[in-house]
Amino acid sequence: MASLKQVLKNKLTKKELAALITSYDVVGDIAIIEIPSILNPKEKLIAKAIMQLNKHIRVVCKKVGIHKGIYRRQKLKIIAGERRKTTIHRENKVLIKLHLEKVYFSPRLSTERLRIAKQVKQNETVLVMFSGVAPYCLVIAKNASPKVVYGIEINPIAHRFAEENVKLNKLEEKIRLYLGDVRIVVPMLKKKFDRIVMPLPLGGENFLDTALSAIKKGGTIHFYDFKDITGFEIAKEKVLKACKKARKKCEIIRLVKCGQIAPRTYRICIDFKVC
Repeated sequence: MASLKQVLKNKLTKKELAALITSYDVVGDIAIIEIPSILNPKEKLIAKAIMQLNKHIRVVCKKVGIHKGIYRRQKLKIIAGERRKTTIHRENKVLIKLHLEKVYFSPRLSTERLRIAKQVKQNETVLVMFSGVAPYCLVIAKNASPKVVYGIEINPIAHRFAEENVKLNKLEEKIRLYLGDVRIVVPMLKKKFDRIVMPLPLGGENFLDTALSAIKKGGTIHFYDFKDITGFEIAKEKVLKACKKARKKCEIIRLVKCGQIAPRTYRICIDFKVC
């Protein structure tokens, strides 16, 4: 199969080819690409080449800026294909419907979501904080045998998609979804959980106290962070400090790299048990 550079070899200059970013995300039937400023005049040409290489792609969007705001949303510009940003993504035996610009979702975490699901034991009660359109909830409920998976999300649009996704996957008996701030919703639930997932890698340490207040003795928490390779111990210290403040003993089981976000910088997950 031809590569993107091969398809564009005779259509871009050597300088433009050198600047071309050949990797891109695919969510459902939508490709999301980065276009360096030098290639802005050639963006439609690049988008059409991607569609030529991937017949299932119906829309190509380019990133405009970065994820920002409390909902971690990113602006996207459609540069080829159908005029829509809603799609249905398939991963780990589940269907995930979403609007790419109105909610946060990363297809790069597919392997990580399944890694968590494989750790869930039969009849566990699981809480997913910052649950978004419910990818973790869906993958856990579909690929493991939990008693119930609870999801809490503050973005009302993501919450509505999550509710739709639960019905789409026929998992109403396994998933309970709540709209709101986890700091407010968790105490209202008046429940203790066997496992808590915290997929908020920027500022997640500010919610460790809430997670620790809701975890059962012997339960497991999955804490996410962004760190360069020299900062892994700092991430561990965040966990140890929070546990000490909450007067709970903990044991760090493992630290997992869940994907590279920049040179030498990773999204990491610390799996730890509260003793």
